[in-house]
Amino acid sequence: MLMELVGKNRSYRRFYQEEPVEGATLRELVNLARLSASAANLQPLKYILSCREESNSKIFSTLKWAAYLKDWEGPREGERPPAYIVMLGDTAIGGFQQVDAGIACQSILLGAAEIGLGGCIIASVNREQLRKSLDIPGQYEILYVIALGKPLETVVIETAKDDIRYWRDEKGVHHVPKRRLEEIIIQMA
Repeated sequence: MLMELVGKNRSYRRFYQEEPVEGATLRELVNLARLSASAANLQPLKYILSCREESNSKIFSTLKWAAYLKDWEGPREGERPPAYIVMLGDTAIGGFQQVDAGIACQSILLGAAEIGLGGCIIASVNREQLRKSLDIPGQYEILYVIALGKPLETVVIETAKDDIRYWRDEKGVHHVPKRRLEEIIIQMA
């Protein structure tokens, strides 16, 4: 069951924009992150939840999408995420924020996959613009933005040959090459 859930948890970048993700759903997903492991149990992560058109528009304007897809500037109107979670690190707490962030992102996205949603962790963010747009206090470092919604695209995993860059075929199917298991296990002691 976990293997199937991890397989469904892909980076989706196009969504059914008109299908809302409710605030209560975002709270449930963040609760999964809250209950996840935290280095030294410091729990330095904080979140901004967005599922309204006005705040979504502000967030969307700060994002860059899919670095490997050079001729694609991101989802068009009608394909944009109906919800976002902005992940922040509280600098007053410190800790291993990047470790915690990775764990929290995975928990959120696995929870989303379980309820039929998909998402994308976005690190390419105009942080200064986002801070101003959402009036984020300086004590919080903007770590990631997670785009969420019902996926509008098909994403398939395939075995990597020479290239690990994801790509889209002529039908718009998103292909994600993964290295073979034998390539990533270097020793079995």
